[in-house]
Amino acid sequence: MTEVPHFDVLLTRLVGHRELSLDGLARLSAVPEADLRAVFDGAAPEPWLLRRLAPVLQLHPEDLFVIASVALPPEMTPLDPYAGGAVASLAEHATGLPQREQDRLRRLAASLPQEDRTRPAPEPRPPLRYPPGPGGLLMRLLANRNLRWSAGAQVFLYLTGRYWSPATYAQVGHGLMELSPDLQADYATVLGIRADDLAVLTGISGQCCAGCIGEGVA
Repeated sequence: MTEVPHFDVLLTRLVGHRELSLDGLARLSAVPEADLRAVFDGAAPEPWLLRRLAPVLQLHPEDLFVIASVALPPEMTPLDPYAGGAVASLAEHATGLPQREQDRLRRLAASLPQEDRTRPAPEPRPPLRYPPGPGGLLMRLLANRNLRWSAGAQVFLYLTGRYWSPATYAQVGHGLMELSPDLQADYATVLGIRADDLAVLTGISGQCCAGCIGEGVA
């Protein structure tokens, strides 16, 4: 089974893909260059560093935590891990709205206050603990959107027009089914992450240009 490289390699790929130098990344993220150099050399990233890097890399902080294999802090985990069905229903109705109304809905959602956590986030059940690999990474990113297999399959249908069974997504996550470029493109749509960025992370380039997975930080 193909494994996703360690974070130092993934960060090098992402920074190279953004055409950033080390000093440029340090300046834009307000992270000391010495701390960045340590991470590029293989040190485990601290949560504060990931929070500062995320906007520069054009990623959600929660997603960068997953990419770095760093446990999400409580405030980044879903308050209700069983609300995926509501997410799928919202996606179904939202896709039928004109673009202007979809934008209004996004603004409304962003303006809602965050509720207080009343109980600890539960540990994922064993079937939802994915091994290292491209599919496992994408399924963990999907979990950041409060989507498990069934709700995720519905959202894929509503947003991409293609339906795969929930079991298929489970197989992708556990490395039992190949993650094709077309399926990865569907993940990009659902996750709201650029397809070329996913190609950089997974190494599955598909129709992405040959330079998308270049490595190296000047």
